[in-house]
Amino acid sequence: MVQATPFLLVLFLALGAHGLQGTQQCSLTGRWVNDLGSNMTITSVNANGVFAGSYHTAVTATSNEIKLSPLHGAMQKSPNQKGQPTFGFTVNWSFSDSITVFTGQCFVDEYGKEILKTMWLLRSRVENIKNDWKATRVGINVFTRLQSQE
Repeated sequence: MVQATPFLLVLFLALGAHGLQGTQQCSLTGRWVNDLGSNMTITSVNANGVFAGSYHTAVTATSNEIKLSPLHGAMQKSPNQKGQPTFGFTVNWSFSDSITVFTGQCFVDEYGKEILKTMWLLRSRVENIKNDWKATRVGINVFTRLQSQE
């Protein structure tokens, strides 16, 4: 039994650490980069879950110069929210006649790294209703937190 004690202690600590992962808090506030190289900053989330920030895309379908664009969103703030919240936000592109809505969830992975898994719809302006079929695009992005360069 004496030799089993260190093994049981290690097993208990490992199981305990695994159980803590589900309670880690994921914060939307800060700077993020997605899998395409686009950058997003969420400045703050208020008590109601409302937030704002900016988005600088690395990709576009227009020949216009890419400019920093505002974003506005909301995070789920219910009593059932367990620290890895769902959220949604809209980016009103400053350089084109289009708008994108994102929806997703903020996760903390097994290494403690925060990840935003999102899906988006981009609506572009078209000249007439006959071209409506090509006005909406859909996609997914994964964002990771940008570390400060201090």
